[in-house]
Amino acid sequence: MRRAARHIADACLELADDEPRAVAVFCGAGNNGGDGIGAAAELLRAGVLTRVFLIGDPARLTPDSLEMARRLEEYGGVLEGFDEAVADAYLRRCDVIIDAIFGTGLSRPIEGDALAATRLINASGVRVVSADIPTGINADTGEILGGDEADAVFSNITVTFTTAKPGHFLPPGSVYSGELRVRGIGIPRESVDSTPCTVSAVVTGDIILPRRAPDTHKYDYGDVLIIAGSLGYTGAPVLAARAASCSGAGLVRLGVPDEIYSVAASKCSGEVVFPISVDPDFGVGIWDVISARAEKSDAILIGPGLGNTPSTLLLVKNALEKSDKPVILDADGINALSGNTDILDNAACPVILTPHDGEFLRLTGTGGFSGGRLTAARSFACSRGCILILKGHRTITALPDGSAYINTTGSPALAKGGSGDVLSGVLAALIGQGFPIKDACLAAVYLHGLAGEIAAGRLGEYSVTPDDIIGALPQAFLSAAE
Repeated sequence: MRRAARHIADACLELADDEPRAVAVFCGAGNNGGDGIGAAAELLRAGVLTRVFLIGDPARLTPDSLEMARRLEEYGGVLEGFDEAVADAYLRRCDVIIDAIFGTGLSRPIEGDALAATRLINASGVRVVSADIPTGINADTGEILGGDEADAVFSNITVTFTTAKPGHFLPPGSVYSGELRVRGIGIPRESVDSTPCTVSAVVTGDIILPRRAPDTHKYDYGDVLIIAGSLGYTGAPVLAARAASCSGAGLVRLGVPDEIYSVAASKCSGEVVFPISVDPDFGVGIWDVISARAEKSDAILIGPGLGNTPSTLLLVKNALEKSDKPVILDADGINALSGNTDILDNAACPVILTPHDGEFLRLTGTGGFSGGRLTAARSFACSRGCILILKGHRTITALPDGSAYINTTGSPALAKGGSGDVLSGVLAALIGQGFPIKDACLAAVYLHGLAGEIAAGRLGEYSVTPDDIIGALPQAFLSAAE
């Protein structure tokens, strides 16, 4: 706890440029509160005016918190009961607030003085350092436990200990946490490493692409087959195909309905575009047409702009049951499974689904994410034996073994039609090149998000288009190269 307190105090000093006029500490009676009390003692020892407001019954202070309170008194501080008017007046002269009311053990909405203090903190405009996790945030799901956006502390810096928690990376917790700092407090590394972990974050340095051997040719880097597009939706298949080419696929074959063939072909250069005759038996007929190509391919992508029709459902069913190559379902490839998810149970090939939230809810027939997005994604991937990439702010990749990965790259610039088509093309290219499927999924999501960041840095968050994301892919890939 003393180590934790020092880390929190250091963050306060840094946030105030090492010269805070005054600091306010709001703490609870548990060990999270003890961290805050200890930080106050460190700040008093450094000569910083600091007051500590206790939320809760002092008789319920833990033994370690009581020791921190003794140290606080040793340096001239006292534990004050929470009085909203007194605290409000003091905050007007503060540079930094320490939020140590509740930590990772909180599992219910905050109320009473804790809620009043939380809203006071947010309304003050003073910069905030949270201990472990902002008060009001569920450490497992990132959700605001009270539901209202004012029911959790909005922090500038969150200092957590030993390991991060899912709630630090999942929205809205990822936003409320501000800058996340993970600090050691003396727990042996071997103890941490030996503890089973089923949820991980994908951060800078986790994705490293191998160098290519000099004596290679296009057939060493995969044959990607994409079946996509329909009348009125000619952009989606082209974006997916071009993204696959830009992501290193050796050969990209794009099959589109013959009525849009000339449009798609005119927009592609290095990709092989071929027409598929559309008739009443499109689903059966298209598989007959593409089966030879599917056998030669290394990855199959179905869905961008394809149309949600009975024919699409039949195509998806045929592909999953007859192909032995990985099949990626995006957009209408996913929508076709709504109400028909049992088709996944009979798949003879690895299946990767890439829905956004709306597509996922249609797929599952639910009205919301009970238990949060992470729980829902993991449950679906386990029950259906597939990989689920749930797109959004902090995209989640859930695997059939119950493990999940939270991506940390991305930008609001990606919130635009066509962005998902680009991701599906990147994913198909990496799987087609022979990357292990798990690694390909994590890398595709990470690099796609990074490309969005790069494009936004050049053009701003408003003006980025899917073509701009593709244009930023080379720099994203270069940053991850060995």
